[in-house]
Amino acid sequence: MYLKLLRELKLALAGHIREKYHVELTVTLEKPPKLELGEAASPVCFELAKRLKRAPRQIAQEIAASFPAVPGIARVEVAGGGYLNAFLDRGEFWQTLANAAAPSGADSATHEKVIVEHTSINPNKAAHIGHVRNAVLGDTIARILRNAGQRVQVQNYIDNTGVQVADVVIGFQHMQKKSAADLRALAAQPGFDYLCWDLYAQVTQFYEQDKAQAAVLRGATLKAIEEGHGEAAEMGAVVADAIVGFHLRTMHRLEISYELLARESEILHLKFWDAAFAKLKEQGVIHLATSGKMAGCWIIPAEKDPFARDGSTEKDNEENIQDKIIVRSNGIVTYVGKDIAYQLWKFGLLGKDFRYKRWLDAPPNETVWTTTTDADDPAAPHFGEPAARVYNVIDTRQSYLQDVVAQGLHGLGHAQAAANSIHFSYEIVALTPRCARELGYELTGDDARKPYIEVSGRKGLGVKADDLITKLEQATLEEVHKRHADMPPDEQQRTAHAIAVGALRFFLLKFTRNTIIAFDFEDALSFEGETGPYCQYAVVRIRGIRRKGSEAGRDHVSAEAATRFLHAADGAGLWELLLHAGMLDHSADAAISAQEPAFVAKYAFQLAQAFNNFYHKHHILSEADAEKRAFLLGLTELVERQLLSALSLLGITAPERM
Repeated sequence: MYLKLLRELKLALAGHIREKYHVELTVTLEKPPKLELGEAASPVCFELAKRLKRAPRQIAQEIAASFPAVPGIARVEVAGGGYLNAFLDRGEFWQTLANAAAPSGADSATHEKVIVEHTSINPNKAAHIGHVRNAVLGDTIARILRNAGQRVQVQNYIDNTGVQVADVVIGFQHMQKKSAADLRALAAQPGFDYLCWDLYAQVTQFYEQDKAQAAVLRGATLKAIEEGHGEAAEMGAVVADAIVGFHLRTMHRLEISYELLARESEILHLKFWDAAFAKLKEQGVIHLATSGKMAGCWIIPAEKDPFARDGSTEKDNEENIQDKIIVRSNGIVTYVGKDIAYQLWKFGLLGKDFRYKRWLDAPPNETVWTTTTDADDPAAPHFGEPAARVYNVIDTRQSYLQDVVAQGLHGLGHAQAAANSIHFSYEIVALTPRCARELGYELTGDDARKPYIEVSGRKGLGVKADDLITKLEQATLEEVHKRHADMPPDEQQRTAHAIAVGALRFFLLKFTRNTIIAFDFEDALSFEGETGPYCQYAVVRIRGIRRKGSEAGRDHVSAEAATRFLHAADGAGLWELLLHAGMLDHSADAAISAQEPAFVAKYAFQLAQAFNNFYHKHHILSEADAEKRAFLLGLTELVERQLLSALSLLGITAPERM
């Protein structure tokens, strides 16, 4: 609503300046610091003054005096040295928002396909809290993009031929002496992902005993898995497929789903990499190193990197030198090489497509497709259609690798695809010392004094996602039972689940992506402060008011009546709440522009906070004036609708009672 008005105001102001002064200018709008100054302000007259060689305030006065009527804008005034301040028509804003079916940015709808690739966990062990941040960020930006009318396809890249899978296979095959049949039986058991978690850490210790032999064993196992031959390859497929099933069920608990599982094995076996390799060699993007420690490797030379952020040379970035190897001297393709092929496919630049089949181990009521070397399922969606933009949700430690992928596209002449390859990066999730102790970790004196404790999957240190969700649900269930002992057990479970999911998702989303998160159970589950439960409780409170208000009955409130109430002595607070309720489209648009879902989380919290202030100031149900009571109830319902919509973009639902 607010965003739509701003866009119309910009167009009208630019058009008026063009007609009156024959000048083309880009109009920008700002939100004034106080409502007394209006709801939008433009400094355009300062730029116009430079062109016309006149005083900006004088120009602003001319524009304000001659500015044509714009629907939804009550008036335009001059402020300061030449600002143009716009005041919205409060009654019309009320009526338009009250009559709207649902908040949406669909006026900017596009039929271009957008891919959001997220989660992409190595399928070798249980998911942990860092993976949850990835999945929640990816799922949320996909929801926000869809709400804006964009056609989003969610993909989850499965590195089922990578070194992490090889490590677990080595653990089963060479440490535990398991056969493929033994492994198949184990993989069918609950807790297999936890078993692999522990084994993965043990393999690291196993390697330390004989590093030279470990390197040979690892290389041979990895090559067998990549080529798909022998018992090691069979065991790799069992591990990866089973673990992916566990990951999907874990994310399903957080309302996260996927349309396509793009598997690395098909990038190899369907010759995606061969096609990409040929293009890279033909265009001279990569070359074969003949000397030095990279002799025999196909590499992207550092001097061709147009994406170097600090102007440093390859020698200055010794720690990153291995990232530029595309094919190792033993013929094994690196992760970044396969990712270049995958990225080319996403943009329709490879000249090849996958085959597809249903993923049979999908969570309940979900349809998930996967790439395959089997026959193509004719019922599969057309996943191979080129994307206009691609969001790759990968943590900030992978920034260099993402730069190399973009460099590969750029070197092949696909500058636009490189520019539209968006690295949706984020920082790590750690634990507060208190949280680490609650999870059973023994902390040294130094660790206990740190602001956060880092985790390591390779060392077996971390918070498994399922453990985290279960602990949150159990803690919430205890609180729900205390408050609502009369509630049926199944409703208690549903309520606890909704609150736990809301707490976790909101906690991970309220921080900007470049912030290191120190997770803490107590902070996340608090009903006070900037938390998911605080926002959910505002909805629950509104529902209670609405139920009682419907018993009393109320009439439709006209724009004229709303204008009267919004301009009354206590109208400023009412208008501030109504205006904030109508700004969801603006917050969602800002989240897309800045690639920052935290903006929507901030909007939800501030709206819940504004409603609670309103609730404590106004006696809604006992208001003596029937027309004003109807207005207050209507405003309450508007807030509920907008808050529910904001929470939905965050993947959060509100229970009936808390």
